Amino acid sequence: MIKYLGKVSAAVLLASVPLLASAGDAQSAGKQYTVVMANMRFSGIPADAKVGDAIVWDNRDTVQHSATARDGSFDVRLQPGKTGRTVLKKAGTIAVDCLFHPTMRATLKVSPN
Repeated sequence: MIKYLGKVSAAVLLASVPLLASAGDAQSAGKQYTVVMANMRFSGIPADAKVGDAIVWDNRDTVQHSATARDGSFDVRLQPGKTGRTVLKKAGTIAVDCLFHPTMRATLKVSPN
Protein backbone atom coordinates (compact mmCIF):
# COMPACT_ATOMS: atom_id res chain seq x y z
CA MET A 1 0.00 0.00 0.00
CA ILE A 2 2.78 2.46 0.83
CA LYS A 3 4.54 1.62 -2.45
CA TYR A 4 1.32 2.30 -4.40
CA LEU A 5 0.79 5.69 -2.75
CA GLY A 6 4.40 6.58 -3.50
CA LYS A 7 3.89 5.94 -7.21
CA VAL A 8 0.65 7.87 -7.26
CA SER A 9 2.28 10.81 -5.49
CA ALA A 10 5.19 10.79 -7.94
CA ALA A 11 2.80 10.63 -10.89
CA VAL A 12 0.77 13.54 -9.56
CA LEU A 13 3.93 15.57 -8.95
CA LEU A 14 5.30 14.88 -12.45
CA ALA A 15 1.96 15.67 -14.07
CA SER A 16 1.80 19.05 -12.31
CA VAL A 17 5.31 20.20 -13.28
CA PRO A 18 4.38 21.33 -16.82
CA LEU A 19 1.38 23.22 -15.44
CA LEU A 20 3.58 25.08 -12.99
CA ALA A 21 6.07 25.96 -15.73
CA SER A 22 3.27 27.20 -17.98
CA ALA A 23 1.83 29.39 -15.26
CA GLY A 24 5.25 30.98 -14.69
CA ASP A 25 5.71 31.58 -18.42
CA ALA A 26 2.32 33.26 -18.66
CA GLN A 27 3.19 35.62 -15.81
CA SER A 28 6.52 36.64 -17.37
CA ALA A 29 5.19 36.92 -20.94
CA GLY A 30 5.04 40.40 -22.40
CA LYS A 31 2.53 42.06 -24.66
CA GLN A 32 1.81 40.92 -28.18
CA TYR A 33 1.69 43.37 -31.08
CA THR A 34 0.69 42.80 -34.70
CA VAL A 35 2.61 44.44 -37.52
CA VAL A 36 0.85 44.26 -40.88
CA MET A 37 2.71 43.93 -44.16
CA ALA A 38 0.40 45.40 -46.80
CA ASN A 39 0.71 47.69 -49.79
CA MET A 40 4.49 47.16 -49.65
CA ARG A 41 4.76 48.74 -46.17
CA PHE A 42 5.07 47.75 -42.53
CA SER A 43 2.27 49.27 -40.46
CA GLY A 44 1.46 49.13 -36.78
CA ILE A 45 5.07 49.19 -35.52
CA PRO A 46 4.65 49.49 -31.72
CA ALA A 47 5.97 52.62 -30.04
CA ASP A 48 6.30 51.00 -26.60
CA ALA A 49 7.74 47.52 -27.21
CA LYS A 50 9.83 45.96 -24.44
CA VAL A 51 12.15 43.00 -24.13
CA GLY A 52 9.94 39.91 -23.79
CA ASP A 53 7.14 41.31 -25.94
CA ALA A 54 6.13 39.46 -29.10
CA ILE A 55 5.59 40.79 -32.60
CA VAL A 56 3.22 38.93 -34.90
CA TRP A 57 4.12 39.71 -38.51
CA ASP A 58 1.02 39.48 -40.72
CA ASN A 59 1.62 39.39 -44.49
CA ARG A 60 -1.59 40.66 -46.09
CA ASP A 61 0.03 41.33 -49.47
CA THR A 62 -0.06 39.06 -52.52
CA VAL A 63 3.74 38.63 -52.55
CA GLN A 64 6.32 37.15 -50.17
CA HIS A 65 7.80 39.47 -47.53
CA SER A 66 10.29 39.24 -44.71
CA ALA A 67 10.81 41.07 -41.44
CA THR A 68 14.57 40.93 -41.18
CA ALA A 69 16.47 42.72 -38.43
CA ARG A 70 19.67 44.27 -39.74
CA ASP A 71 21.41 43.31 -36.49
CA GLY A 72 20.56 39.63 -37.10
CA SER A 73 18.29 39.30 -34.07
CA PHE A 74 15.40 37.89 -36.15
CA ASP A 75 14.44 36.95 -39.69
CA VAL A 76 10.81 36.06 -40.42
CA ARG A 77 9.97 35.16 -44.03
CA LEU A 78 6.32 34.92 -44.96
CA GLN A 79 4.36 33.81 -47.96
CA PRO A 80 1.20 35.82 -48.82
CA GLY A 81 -1.54 35.41 -46.21
CA LYS A 82 0.78 33.92 -43.57
CA THR A 83 1.86 35.12 -40.13
CA GLY A 84 5.01 34.64 -38.09
CA ARG A 85 6.03 35.55 -34.55
CA THR A 86 9.15 37.02 -32.98
CA VAL A 87 9.88 37.51 -29.27
CA LEU A 88 12.03 40.57 -28.65
CA LYS A 89 15.16 39.51 -26.80
CA LYS A 90 17.22 42.70 -26.50
CA ALA A 91 16.73 46.39 -25.96
CA GLY A 92 17.74 48.99 -28.51
CA THR A 93 16.78 50.41 -31.88
CA ILE A 94 16.35 47.68 -34.48
CA ALA A 95 16.23 48.49 -38.19
CA VAL A 96 13.88 46.08 -39.97
CA ASP A 97 13.88 45.47 -43.72
CA CYS A 98 12.09 43.24 -46.18
CA LEU A 99 14.75 41.22 -48.00
CA PHE A 100 12.58 41.06 -51.11
CA HIS A 101 11.56 44.74 -51.28
CA PRO A 102 14.32 47.21 -50.37
CA THR A 103 11.89 50.11 -49.95
CA MET A 104 10.08 48.30 -47.12
CA ARG A 105 11.80 49.52 -43.96
CA ALA A 106 10.84 50.13 -40.37
CA THR A 107 12.47 51.01 -37.07
CA LEU A 108 11.54 49.09 -33.95
CA LYS A 109 12.46 50.68 -30.61
CA VAL A 110 12.68 48.15 -27.80
CA SER A 111 12.97 49.22 -24.15
CA PRO A 112 14.39 47.07 -21.37
CA ASN A 113 11.76 45.09 -19.52
